[in-house]
Amino acid sequence: MKSRAKKSTRVRSSIILIFCLALIGFLAYSGVYGFNFAGYRLKSFSEVITKGLDLQGGVSILEEIQSKNVSQETVDRTVDLLSLRVNKLGVSETVVRKEGKNRIRIEVPGKFDAEEVVNGVAKTGKLKFVGPDNKTILTGKDVSDASAYINQQTNQPSISLELNETGAKKFADATEKYLGQKISIYLDDDLLTDPTVNAHITDGKAEITGSKSLEEAQREANLIKSGALPVEVKPVEVKTIGASLGANALPLSILAGKVGIGIVMLFMILYYRLPGLIADIALTLYIYIVLATFANVNVTLTLSGIAAFLLTVGMAVDANILIFERTKEELKSGRSIKSSINIGFKRAMSSILDSNISSIISGVVLYNIGTGSVKGFALTFMIGVVLSMFTAVIVTRTLMKLVADVGLFRNKATIGTFGVHDFRKGIVK
Repeated sequence: MKSRAKKSTRVRSSIILIFCLALIGFLAYSGVYGFNFAGYRLKSFSEVITKGLDLQGGVSILEEIQSKNVSQETVDRTVDLLSLRVNKLGVSETVVRKEGKNRIRIEVPGKFDAEEVVNGVAKTGKLKFVGPDNKTILTGKDVSDASAYINQQTNQPSISLELNETGAKKFADATEKYLGQKISIYLDDDLLTDPTVNAHITDGKAEITGSKSLEEAQREANLIKSGALPVEVKPVEVKTIGASLGANALPLSILAGKVGIGIVMLFMILYYRLPGLIADIALTLYIYIVLATFANVNVTLTLSGIAAFLLTVGMAVDANILIFERTKEELKSGRSIKSSINIGFKRAMSSILDSNISSIISGVVLYNIGTGSVKGFALTFMIGVVLSMFTAVIVTRTLMKLVADVGLFRNKATIGTFGVHDFRKGIVK
């Protein structure tokens, strides 16, 4: 019965192991080359990850708010408005973010006319409410306030609109005239929203629905509330970065990454043999997960970000080394391979957590205090550290147990320096 149960466990573990290896192999291939199936394309990471100015060139502008004692809400509205201006330039992957308390960094990749960008983002915006007959009903001067909230009855994001006395009268006439029709709200020539008039509104207070999320509703409310830039901004730094820098830097960075990761993987196999190969497979999955995270959270990858990413690759391998050395100590004491793996992971956990939590704290400090490329480095670094713990603790452990169940650790040649002098004492149990 025991022999039959062991055989069943070995077959099941073999199937799961083959499936895991095939899945990781597919993910790695699709991440590098992409994948086409039934007319649908799974894009490669080179197609979906946003590249920073130092990798593809463009214009970088640092705008400074000229007013003093500006509220955080005003700064946020200014960022939203400048984002809208930048997006009008027809460039994707633009970055508009706060730097410090009163500065805003604007990065426009692929554009090299700095004067055009400066003139385009700092101009005064014009807000207008337009009826279905293309006649302007209200302007930004008629708006008193706008805010976003969740409607308790519908549980949907909405915008509360309040008009001043002049605007209320105009709006009352318009909602009576255009009842059941749409009134479009524009900032310059950009459509913000086009709600349908459902009632004759006479008190100057309206609810605008149709936003997909509370964040979108808040952004639209901020833009409606301040049709023009709420404060004066002045460019204090304008840089044009040539495309040749990225053309040289990106291939060299990729080459450096390949060489570095290749050497690490080779070392793991030569020193730990089969456990080292398992660590390399887990590392491959780690690289895929990190890059997939970059793509999904819209991380802008820069040279400093690439450096942080490669640093976390080394940290991910370091966690595996701690686990393997702990496991080796348990093997030397005469425990079986399965018992040694379990105890080795448990005893290595405290060291892994200590080192990674310290690294995350450093990343948080860098992200909150630093600016520009330092922030990018910190964000990339923190994402990598968190995911490295996941792959080291979950993925490596799972693969090690599956390989042990299959029986591949029974041959001393597969263990290398991972083994003990008295091989028969414990490993084959």
